[in-house]
Amino acid sequence: MTRCRLCGSTALESVVDLGATPPCESFLSAERLDEPEPTYPLHLRVCTDCWLAQIPPLITPEETFSEYAYFSSYSSSWVEHARVFVEDAAARLGLGEDSFVVEVASNDGYLLRHVVDRGVRCLGVEPSVNVGAAAREAGVPTHTAFLSPETGAEVRAEHGPADLVVANNVYAHIPDVIGFTKGLRALVADDGWVSIEVQHLLTLIEENQYDTIYHEHFQYYTVASAIRALASGGLTLVDVELLPTHGGSLRLWARPDEAAGEPSRRVSDVLAREKAAGLQELSGYTEFSARVAKVRRDLLRFLVDAAEEGKTVVGYGAPGKGNTLLNHCGIRPDLLAYTVDRNPYKHGRYTPGTRIPILPPERIAADRPDYVLVLPWNLRAELTEQLAYVHEWGGRLVFPIPELSIVEVER
Repeated sequence: MTRCRLCGSTALESVVDLGATPPCESFLSAERLDEPEPTYPLHLRVCTDCWLAQIPPLITPEETFSEYAYFSSYSSSWVEHARVFVEDAAARLGLGEDSFVVEVASNDGYLLRHVVDRGVRCLGVEPSVNVGAAAREAGVPTHTAFLSPETGAEVRAEHGPADLVVANNVYAHIPDVIGFTKGLRALVADDGWVSIEVQHLLTLIEENQYDTIYHEHFQYYTVASAIRALASGGLTLVDVELLPTHGGSLRLWARPDEAAGEPSRRVSDVLAREKAAGLQELSGYTEFSARVAKVRRDLLRFLVDAAEEGKTVVGYGAPGKGNTLLNHCGIRPDLLAYTVDRNPYKHGRYTPGTRIPILPPERIAADRPDYVLVLPWNLRAELTEQLAYVHEWGGRLVFPIPELSIVEVER
């Protein structure tokens, strides 16, 4: 990487180098286990001119998202999060039968189904053919495409301008930040609203959430860098909410420049918090790499000790972030026998790079392991409840981030 993809600067400084890993959603079939896997460097840098944290665009969105292994509806807490958002947005913006809502990267319709239920006209714009098909089967109108200025203009011409454009957990996934932002502006009405949810770099740094760095996530935002990114497409940030999702996220409320007005007090408050954390100077980034290394050492020490003691350890979940963690730590089936996942698409497959088998969740109760390593740690409350049954045989849960935590669960 030689230039910042947002401002074009060459002033890029290293934050953490995680080595080289395969793309995190490239789960392997049994037939592919004897084939080589491509790996790509995973090195996070920050631009000291606009403070956008970023990795090189070594893989294309087309390689990752044309067929995708992640279906949002398999997380009940995430579906509930979407339902509450739709209710709140409808009240905030006065959405009704005459309104039009577009969601970009709408996945399997997990959010827009709630818009459909309210009788509000809507459309999903989803690049993954298989996931978009699932949305249509669930009754959510879905257009299969990657968002660009041209796609935005085409959708607007056919369906009209959107009163609300939602872009949750996608603003980090696109290497062409400026083109994508112009696509959002093309979709939204001149007096409309854009709502974006994206992980907050502040909590990523503070809570050692380095496993959310992977090749699908091309950039990592503060409010300060998000303001610059939105401006590149003619949008102005007018409000921000801090959310607990994904370990700490931003909900950015933006409007076309001409309709924006003054930003809320919450915008200036979060900007001040980021500045106090040193995220607009290098001091806020210098210790992160050492703290990442400690997470790795602590997890490996636990797994090696468990193996030496004859204890069994299995995983729960096969999220993309888990594959960053497994590959960075060099964990193989000798230390983690298998992991399980609720998504049947992943059953019978293997994690990329580490080649750990992925099985149905019922396998845990059948095998009664001593420890369950929870890879989607951001769903800690939901999964602690789901896995309460491991208490029956004295099993314990292990959370690797923000620091190693071994938990005895109770019913």
